[in-house]
Amino acid sequence: MHTVKSGGRTLTQLDYTRLCKLNGGLLPDVLDEHLPVADLVNSREVSGDVITMYSQVEICIRGTGLRRRLTPVYPADAEPVAGFVSVLSPVGAGLLGLRVGDTATWFTPNGDACEADIVSILFQPEASGDFTT
Repeated sequence: MHTVKSGGRTLTQLDYTRLCKLNGGLLPDVLDEHLPVADLVNSREVSGDVITMYSQVEICIRGTGLRRRLTPVYPADAEPVAGFVSVLSPVGAGLLGLRVGDTATWFTPNGDACEADIVSILFQPEASGDFTT
């Protein structure tokens, strides 16, 4: 498993366009860093192992072995207790565009560094034929 640096993320063109317009263009630093250098692909061509918006993923938190199911969503759909994390949150932004086998990194609101391995993608909208969610 490997850690992804800037430029190593893949986004659909639709996700990219929506993210650039989100929150009046005021995005968290991690998205500001990754969006300009992300590899953009058509929704119909995105690989099934890439985390897109509304993909349900299983992660394993490094150091604890804790496994969680998370889904990066737009802020209006966020329900953190249910695993629906806003793409504007540190963990949501940290997951988007990564692949199975990558390591996501983010900082908690307290400033603690977190790392999690992307174990699997349980659902990806594009893989099920939904190219507009």
